[in-house]
Amino acid sequence: MSARPVRSRTRRQRPAPSRQTQRGVALLVAILLVALGTIIAAAVAYENAMTARRGTATYAFDQSLLIAQGAEALAAYGLRQIYQSDATHIYPGQGWDKPVGPIEVVPGVMLEASLEDLQGRFNLNKLVNTDGTPDPVEVNAFVQLLTMLGLEPKWAGYLVDWIDVDIVPQNPDGAEDSVYMGQTPPYRAPNRYITSATELLALPGFGRDRYLKLAPYVTALPQITKINVCTASGPVLDAFLGAGHSEFGANPERLTQTRSNTSGCFPSLANYQAAFDPKVWNAKGTAGVSSKFTESSNYFRLTSFITIGSAEFNLYSLLYLDTPGPGGAGRGGAGGAVRPIQRSFTPD
Repeated sequence: MSARPVRSRTRRQRPAPSRQTQRGVALLVAILLVALGTIIAAAVAYENAMTARRGTATYAFDQSLLIAQGAEALAAYGLRQIYQSDATHIYPGQGWDKPVGPIEVVPGVMLEASLEDLQGRFNLNKLVNTDGTPDPVEVNAFVQLLTMLGLEPKWAGYLVDWIDVDIVPQNPDGAEDSVYMGQTPPYRAPNRYITSATELLALPGFGRDRYLKLAPYVTALPQITKINVCTASGPVLDAFLGAGHSEFGANPERLTQTRSNTSGCFPSLANYQAAFDPKVWNAKGTAGVSSKFTESSNYFRLTSFITIGSAEFNLYSLLYLDTPGPGGAGRGGAGGAVRPIQRSFTPD
């Protein structure tokens, strides 16, 4: 047998890379390393900058709160001094209503502050008595206030049903769960006293424009709180007088000027009472207008505006002046103590 010839297998060899190719790869690797290093350095620098910025913002925020608490202490001191000099009256001529600032508290930190008597507004919680029934005097006054501001009277019925304890509409203008469950998203009526006037925005169709018209004249305070005739706005005073009356609200500037020039309460309870039928004013219980008004106050709102560099902060503090009278009954002490009971970064 003859042997078969064996083929020789030869391997294909890759061509050796040229120097130019090697240089190109090295350059590409170098570019990638530089880009990666740049990205890492930028990320580290950004994180450090954000950390420093957050630290600065946190420090400025804490500093603004301390400044605002200092403003609360100054307001409390002023209210105590006023109470000690006259325990039965709160009126603009006493000086507590004068805005403060802008003043530089510490270098680079500016403060502006102003104090408002919230009992000069219509208390929305007064629409419903403690037994859950509507207060006809308050409801009628609220209807008049809405009308004077160019708003529909129906919102009084909506708000009564929003607060009262039952789930049955009080009148054709009312609304309970059957209405609110049809909203998007659906919700229920709280059926309790409100904590903020902004709850008006939850009424279906009320809207922001109506709220901006009404907000300066209303507040949400405990149900037993009375309106201070010495600080009440003209429309609020006229609302209780009934339709066709504009003695106080027709010229707000004149009312403000008269109060600033009067060394006492204007109008006094006696002056205001003279505009009513004695039977209406002196009616028993909540049916009488006399039970709705006073010449003193317990609830004040302090607005503090703090500027630190380019940063601006607002703080709204609800201050309570403790008095032994009906507004402060059960609060303890002989009266005159002032303490913040609520703080907020929005006015309502």
